[in-house]
Amino acid sequence: MLARVDAITADIGEIDARIEELIAPFGEAVDRLDQTPGVGRTAAAVIIAEIGVDMTRFPTPGHLASWARFAPGVKESARKKKGAGGTGHGNPYLARALGEAALGASRTPTFLGERYRRLGRRRGKKKALVAVGRSMLTIIWHLLSDPTIDYRDLGPDFYHRRLGTDRRRREHVRQLEALGYHVTLEPAA
Repeated sequence: MLARVDAITADIGEIDARIEELIAPFGEAVDRLDQTPGVGRTAAAVIIAEIGVDMTRFPTPGHLASWARFAPGVKESARKKKGAGGTGHGNPYLARALGEAALGASRTPTFLGERYRRLGRRRGKKKALVAVGRSMLTIIWHLLSDPTIDYRDLGPDFYHRRLGTDRRRREHVRQLEALGYHVTLEPAA
């Protein structure tokens, strides 16, 4: 039994060496994708194997998301939903790699992690994973289409920072009034 485990371990080592040999020409692209939260070297290798590194065939990140079937269709008329509204039958290997990367990113204190948590509360965990996967495809498209840029995280407080002070004030007043308080605001000295 132990000899069989050693043989399997040796086979896995050979497979890993072969994968590293085949992905070596794309090492720079793998390193660039590895900067993204949730995307490790293995996921980056799978993503590059499935979509390639030439992003000229996708004019926009939306075209890449559509090709990968990470663009959920909204079919609604007179507030009635039509059809399943799923993302369709895309590349299952790419979907799995993006799903695992999105799940990994959801556990980080980054923009993608906060996006997952915000959407997960409102829309559910599965839809949040698809949305974060689509955001990751947008990031991947930008990283692969322009080799001069590096990944820069927007930060977990991006949504909080982008709201203006007036909007935040109105939101806090609305929340307090929903709790049953009467609110009057006076500027501090």
